[in-house]
Amino acid sequence: MSQWSSAKARRVIAALLRIGWSIKRESSSHRILSRPGWPDVVFAFHDRDEVGPKMLARIAKHTGLEPKDL
Repeated sequence: MSQWSSAKARRVIAALLRIGWSIKRESSSHRILSRPGWPDVVFAFHDRDEVGPKMLARIAKHTGLEPKDL
């Protein structure tokens, strides 16, 4: 079983902001996140969307997010 469970996009973006990511720019549901030392990441979910375990694992790979951060 995956170490990730699904979470609301609002909760995921809040966790990313807590670990050092910042919103570089925003257009509708698309947010470009930046963090020194990391390439920019596009986060394209509406706040109420449910982000599944596979997508959370993919986001974690590119951002350094860990299950304990949520």
